Amino acid sequence: MAIAVYPGSFDPFTYGHLDIAIRAAKMFETVHVVVVHNPNKKPRFSAVQRVEMIREILDNEKGNFIVNSFDTGLLVDYCKTVNADALVKGIRTNVDLDYELPMAQVNRDLSGIETVFIPADPVHGFVSSSLVKQVADLGGDISKYVPESVARKLRG
Repeated sequence: MAIAVYPGSFDPFTYGHLDIAIRAAKMFETVHVVVVHNPNKKPRFSAVQRVEMIREILDNEKGNFIVNSFDTGLLVDYCKTVNADALVKGIRTNVDLDYELPMAQVNRDLSGIETVFIPADPVHGFVSSSLVKQVADLGGDISKYVPESVARKLRG
Protein backbone atom coordinates (compact mmCIF):
# COMPACT_ATOMS: atom_id res chain seq x y z
CA MET A 1 0.00 0.00 0.00
CA ALA A 2 1.72 3.19 -1.18
CA ILE A 3 1.09 6.22 0.96
CA ALA A 4 2.17 9.78 0.16
CA VAL A 5 2.15 12.96 2.21
CA TYR A 6 1.52 16.20 0.32
CA PRO A 7 2.37 19.02 2.74
CA GLY A 8 1.87 22.74 2.35
CA SER A 9 0.57 25.86 3.98
CA PHE A 10 -2.30 25.90 1.44
CA ASP A 11 -3.35 29.43 2.39
CA PRO A 12 -5.47 29.26 0.28
CA PHE A 13 -5.73 25.96 -1.59
CA THR A 14 -5.44 26.80 -5.31
CA TYR A 15 -6.22 24.94 -8.51
CA GLY A 16 -2.48 24.32 -8.73
CA HIS A 17 -2.55 22.55 -5.37
CA LEU A 18 -5.60 20.60 -6.47
CA ASP A 19 -3.86 19.53 -9.68
CA ILE A 20 -0.85 18.20 -7.75
CA ALA A 21 -3.12 16.34 -5.27
CA ILE A 22 -5.09 14.68 -8.08
CA ARG A 23 -1.94 13.69 -9.95
CA ALA A 24 -0.42 12.29 -6.74
CA ALA A 25 -3.60 10.26 -6.16
CA LYS A 26 -2.96 8.52 -9.49
CA MET A 27 0.47 7.43 -8.24
CA PHE A 28 -0.33 6.51 -4.63
CA GLU A 29 -3.13 4.55 -2.99
CA THR A 30 -3.55 7.17 -0.27
CA VAL A 31 -2.53 10.82 -0.26
CA HIS A 32 -2.39 12.71 3.02
CA VAL A 33 -2.85 16.40 2.24
CA VAL A 34 -1.33 18.01 5.30
CA VAL A 35 -1.65 21.65 6.28
CA VAL A 36 1.66 22.49 7.92
CA HIS A 37 2.76 25.51 9.88
CA ASN A 38 5.31 27.71 8.13
CA PRO A 39 6.90 30.10 10.63
CA ASN A 40 7.87 32.43 7.77
CA LYS A 41 4.23 33.02 6.78
CA LYS A 42 1.29 34.71 8.47
CA PRO A 43 -1.74 32.73 7.32
CA ARG A 44 -5.04 34.34 6.37
CA PHE A 45 -6.98 31.26 7.46
CA SER A 46 -6.49 29.07 10.52
CA ALA A 47 -5.24 25.53 10.06
CA VAL A 48 -8.73 24.25 10.94
CA GLN A 49 -10.31 26.48 8.27
CA ARG A 50 -7.79 25.35 5.66
CA VAL A 51 -8.36 21.68 6.48
CA GLU A 52 -12.14 22.20 6.15
CA MET A 53 -11.75 24.01 2.80
CA ILE A 54 -9.48 21.30 1.41
CA ARG A 55 -11.77 18.48 2.59
CA GLU A 56 -14.73 20.17 0.91
CA ILE A 57 -12.81 20.44 -2.37
CA LEU A 58 -11.32 16.93 -2.32
CA ASP A 59 -14.65 15.31 -1.45
CA ASN A 60 -15.58 15.94 -5.10
CA GLU A 61 -12.44 14.33 -6.53
CA LYS A 62 -11.39 10.77 -7.27
CA GLY A 63 -8.70 9.49 -4.97
CA ASN A 64 -8.21 8.33 -1.43
CA PHE A 65 -7.42 11.59 0.33
CA ILE A 66 -6.91 12.18 4.03
CA VAL A 67 -6.72 15.82 5.07
CA ASN A 68 -4.99 16.78 8.31
CA SER A 69 -2.89 19.46 9.89
CA PHE A 70 0.48 19.16 11.56
CA ASP A 71 1.98 22.09 13.41
CA THR A 72 4.69 20.83 15.73
CA GLY A 73 7.75 18.74 15.12
CA LEU A 74 9.34 17.47 11.96
CA LEU A 75 7.25 16.54 8.95
CA VAL A 76 9.11 13.23 8.79
CA ASP A 77 7.59 12.42 12.20
CA TYR A 78 4.11 12.76 10.68
CA CYS A 79 5.27 10.59 7.76
CA LYS A 80 6.44 7.89 10.16
CA THR A 81 3.14 8.02 12.04
CA VAL A 82 1.13 7.30 8.87
CA ASN A 83 3.74 4.91 7.38
CA ALA A 84 4.23 7.15 4.35
CA ASP A 85 6.35 5.93 1.48
CA ALA A 86 6.97 9.36 -0.03
CA LEU A 87 6.55 13.08 0.28
CA VAL A 88 4.99 14.90 -2.68
CA LYS A 89 6.03 18.42 -3.63
CA GLY A 90 4.76 20.53 -6.49
CA ILE A 91 7.42 22.47 -8.37
CA ARG A 92 6.55 25.62 -10.34
CA THR A 93 9.99 27.03 -11.09
CA ASN A 94 13.68 26.50 -10.41
CA VAL A 95 13.22 28.72 -7.34
CA ASP A 96 10.87 26.10 -5.88
CA LEU A 97 13.36 23.37 -6.68
CA ASP A 98 16.22 25.31 -5.08
CA TYR A 99 14.09 25.67 -1.93
CA GLU A 100 12.71 22.11 -1.85
CA LEU A 101 15.76 20.04 -2.82
CA PRO A 102 17.78 20.61 0.38
CA MET A 103 14.69 19.78 2.46
CA ALA A 104 14.17 16.60 0.44
CA GLN A 105 17.76 15.59 1.06
CA VAL A 106 17.54 16.25 4.80
CA ASN A 107 14.19 14.42 5.05
CA ARG A 108 15.75 11.41 3.32
CA ASP A 109 18.79 11.59 5.61
CA LEU A 110 16.62 11.81 8.75
CA SER A 111 14.09 9.14 7.89
CA GLY A 112 14.79 7.47 4.56
CA ILE A 113 11.63 8.94 3.03
CA GLU A 114 11.87 9.92 -0.61
CA THR A 115 10.44 13.09 -2.08
CA VAL A 116 8.59 12.98 -5.38
CA PHE A 117 8.63 16.27 -7.28
CA ILE A 118 5.65 16.87 -9.55
CA PRO A 119 6.06 19.72 -12.01
CA ALA A 120 3.20 22.20 -12.06
CA ASP A 121 0.86 22.21 -15.01
CA PRO A 122 1.87 25.31 -17.02
CA VAL A 123 -1.70 26.58 -16.69
CA HIS A 124 -1.13 26.93 -12.93
CA GLY A 125 2.63 27.41 -12.83
CA PHE A 126 2.55 31.15 -12.18
CA VAL A 127 -0.11 31.04 -9.46
CA SER A 128 0.87 31.24 -5.80
CA SER A 129 -1.34 31.52 -2.75
CA SER A 130 0.26 34.89 -1.95
CA LEU A 131 -0.57 36.22 -5.41
CA VAL A 132 -4.15 34.96 -5.16
CA LYS A 133 -4.61 36.74 -1.81
CA GLN A 134 -3.18 39.96 -3.22
CA VAL A 135 -5.45 39.89 -6.28
CA ALA A 136 -8.47 39.12 -4.07
CA ASP A 137 -7.60 41.95 -1.67
CA LEU A 138 -7.46 44.38 -4.58
CA GLY A 139 -10.85 43.28 -5.90
CA GLY A 140 -9.60 41.21 -8.83
CA ASP A 141 -11.19 38.10 -10.31
CA ILE A 142 -9.63 35.00 -8.75
CA SER A 143 -12.08 32.46 -10.20
CA LYS A 144 -9.40 31.01 -12.53
CA TYR A 145 -7.05 30.37 -9.63
CA VAL A 146 -9.13 28.89 -6.80
CA PRO A 147 -12.33 26.87 -6.44
CA GLU A 148 -15.45 28.97 -5.90
CA SER A 149 -15.76 27.87 -2.26
CA VAL A 150 -12.29 29.30 -1.59
CA ALA A 151 -12.98 32.47 -3.57
CA ARG A 152 -16.08 33.16 -1.46
CA LYS A 153 -14.07 32.85 1.75
CA LEU A 154 -11.33 35.14 0.40
CA ARG A 155 -13.89 37.77 -0.58
CA GLY A 156 -15.13 37.49 2.99
